[in-house]
Amino acid sequence: MIMARGRNYDKQIKAEAVSLVVDNGKTIASVARELEIPKSTVGKWVENYKDNGTDAFIGSGNLSPENQRERDLQKQLRNLEEENKILKKAMRIFTNDQK
Repeated sequence: MIMARGRNYDKQIKAEAVSLVVDNGKTIASVARELEIPKSTVGKWVENYKDNGTDAFIGSGNLSPENQRERDLQKQLRNLEEENKILKKAMRIFTNDQK
């Protein structure tokens, strides 16, 4: 039996719980009792796995590949907007110096 401590469960515990439900056909309630984890928590893990597959349990502080791409694009957009502001200011300075 896998014993979990506290409210943070590592990827291995989550994967084991989901496997018992999805692959072995056990009920969420029986897995929750066996692993001493709240039934609602195991249910969320199973739902997350069904929605996201192998990306369901990426780990603390990490993002799914889709969310990471979105964050990278947002960062790139902010950088480009900042560069654009700088170029506009430089353009105003140079056009005013020519008068």
